Amino acid sequence: MSEHHSEERGKTTVGKFLMAVVGGLIPVLIVVFLITKMVFDTHERDLPASPAVEATAIAQRIKPVGSASAAAGAAAPVTAKTGAEVVKAVCSACHAVGVMGAPKIGNKADWAPHIKKGYATLIQHALHGFTGAKGTMPAKGGDPRLSDLEVERAVAYMADKGGANFKAPEPKAAATAAAPAAAAKPAGGAGALTLGKKTFEGTCIACHGAGIAGAPKAGNKTAWAPHVAKGKPTLYRHALHGFTGKTGTMPAKGGNPSLSDADVKAAVDYMLSLVK
Repeated sequence: MSEHHSEERGKTTVGKFLMAVVGGLIPVLIVVFLITKMVFDTHERDLPASPAVEATAIAQRIKPVGSASAAAGAAAPVTAKTGAEVVKAVCSACHAVGVMGAPKIGNKADWAPHIKKGYATLIQHALHGFTGAKGTMPAKGGDPRLSDLEVERAVAYMADKGGANFKAPEPKAAATAAAPAAAAKPAGGAGALTLGKKTFEGTCIACHGAGIAGAPKAGNKTAWAPHVAKGKPTLYRHALHGFTGKTGTMPAKGGNPSLSDADVKAAVDYMLSLVK
């Protein structure tokens, strides 16, 4: 009997031992499996892809966020508005009822003194602004999006309604790309004065033409004398960068930032030539 019990205890001890060994090996095997899997996965990722696959991947990585077709990006031709269209959209805000001293559309009595000034002067006032005895005309009617051509057409349209007989301008032919830029802006001498006159008539005349806002009137030697005494370099600097004096303010580049430094200096030279 005792021998039988001893045998049973032996079997039980061996069974527990084997279970313990197996139980201990299972976690080890799982860890080994996971490590092996990680190693092989990493190896596969590091393997070079085929040229086709690699090219596709690169193309996807560098692909822009958005793209536009050439047809969609082509600029559509822009057609300038007629004088009537500009007046209806912009000018009528003041000229329809004659507010702020604006001559009323169709009122010949209102327009008579303005028509006497001439089409060129009215265009300059409309393009660059003007302050008179009765009110103020903002540059381009307060809408800087208007082109010069559209403003000129609007002036002709309203003035003609008031008794004038101005001819509305047609679009100017585009300059050829081959035309040298130097031809439009002569370097010096008589050519520089021609450029200065052009700049004066396009911008400076708004103030210097009548001597408003403290600006010395073009051709008036007495008005220009204290300015001439400052010297040309000083006048250049004031014209280019702006200046506020006792009698008024000179806006930088006459309020027209599209002018080049050469344009501004040529305009100064031109006005000085008028008072020599």
